Amino acid sequence: MADIELTRTHGLGISAARAAAEKMSDHLSKKFGLQGRWAGNTLHFERPGVTGSLAITEKNLDLTVTLVGFLMKAMKGSIERAVNEELDKLFAQPAPKERDAAPKAKKAPGPKKKDA
Repeated sequence: MADIELTRTHGLGISAARAAAEKMSDHLSKKFGLQGRWAGNTLHFERPGVTGSLAITEKNLDLTVTLVGFLMKAMKGSIERAVNEELDKLFAQPAPKERDAAPKAKKAPGPKKKDA
């Protein structure tokens, strides 16, 4: 049974989401020694005390992480926070384009000048 389970929607599309997952994998590999391998559109990763997978679809991602051992389970909260921050950064929704953004508010008219 997974200790951490996260599901998110994204607007990146499959190729950009997979690239973001690859970037996340590289970062976690350097920082924590996680080793990852792809099977289709699912990234499986592991290191002593941690196993998991990140499944990518056109619109969603599903992350499951299993923590092994007392020490890793005690760190669940901080691990989950770090994972959420990483997902927020890499899978953020693209900003709306200028034309799609809400119209700008009009400036209120100033006081009328009196004729002298």
